[in-house]
Amino acid sequence: MTPTRKRRLIGVLVIIIGVGAASVVAMKALNENMLYFWSPSDVKEQSVPAGKRIRLGGLVAGGSVSRAPDSLEVSFIVTDGAASIETRFDGILPDLFREGQGVIAIGEFSREGYFQAAEVLAKHDENYMPPEVADALEKAGHTESGQ
Repeated sequence: MTPTRKRRLIGVLVIIIGVGAASVVAMKALNENMLYFWSPSDVKEQSVPAGKRIRLGGLVAGGSVSRAPDSLEVSFIVTDGAASIETRFDGILPDLFREGQGVIAIGEFSREGYFQAAEVLAKHDENYMPPEVADALEKAGHTESGQ
């Protein structure tokens, strides 16, 4: 093998190894930053480790909203009709947040077992519900009339 061919071969191998390493790093970073949707039933069926960031979606259970008198902390229950998850949020809730509304909370489970939301999203009008929430409610046998 001539020295020129040897240099070219080494150059091609370095490029291939570099592209491969960059691909592995990119895939790992993307996989760690994925936020998967979970319904309360999914959470009860499978164990979600404390500290894993997820999107929890369902309806705000009636009579479950309680606000701390001296702070912005709010506690409520997210349900899909079959299972319920206690959720806490410290911040300003969306204007459309209320009992019986569809909601998606982004956050993680605490070591104590409740869901600590970092962000709460409410549906934007009376006709819209996020598709993941609607599918989870339908699977749990919850209809729009609350049956």
